[in-house]
Amino acid sequence: MTDHLPGYMAEYVSASLSAAVRPYIVFSDVDETLITVKSMFDFLHYQLVRRHGAAGEEEYERIAAVIGRRAAAGAPRSEINRFYYSHYAGESVETITRLADDWFTERTSSTRGFYIDSTRRALRGHRAAGAPLVLVSGSFPPLLEPLAREIGAETVLCTRPLTEDGRYTGEVGTPVIGEGKRAAVLAHLAARPAVDPRDCFAYGDHLSDLPMLELVGHPVAVGEDPELRAHLAARRPETTATR
Repeated sequence: MTDHLPGYMAEYVSASLSAAVRPYIVFSDVDETLITVKSMFDFLHYQLVRRHGAAGEEEYERIAAVIGRRAAAGAPRSEINRFYYSHYAGESVETITRLADDWFTERTSSTRGFYIDSTRRALRGHRAAGAPLVLVSGSFPPLLEPLAREIGAETVLCTRPLTEDGRYTGEVGTPVIGEGKRAAVLAHLAARPAVDPRDCFAYGDHLSDLPMLELVGHPVAVGEDPELRAHLAARRPETTATR
């Protein structure tokens, strides 16, 4: 995918941001919207290889192959999300958190292009304007909380694996994907009645982000997903009218 906003959307975001006078919230997807990698899978590979070497590489390839087959067969992303977290059953939350901190440090210090610069710049602009940033992702807290601290996001709405006695059970609550994103954002907005959703922004890169993007007055497509861009382009006159 490219790391730029479509030209007309970049102009639209700039104009909308400069015109914003009422309080608003900015919601942003993470994987391939704010960062270039799929955090869950990049971390899974990182921690398996770091801990188990060649055997970890083989395990990662096995898991990725199963996920690939399920996705090709049309399995919902929420189902794949649950399958992913099942592989953490029995793992120490403390250990995974420590490995996630190491992963984030390595990726941000030694890998160029970890962030999608256009999105990061846009979020910085919103934050400078006084808007709270909210990350919305199917990924999980150990990967997202360091990122939230780095960019100044005040809230993380994400999939939360269940734990018992300091270990992951392999189960999750509600995957924050698709309709799960809609529900999480709606709940966040409901707790802030002074904020009009029509004044809010949301950033996403995939059609599965549409349930979230449809909730705000200023949805922004990052990258080249043709279906997502077509949906938002069709909605643009309505959106512009709500500014």
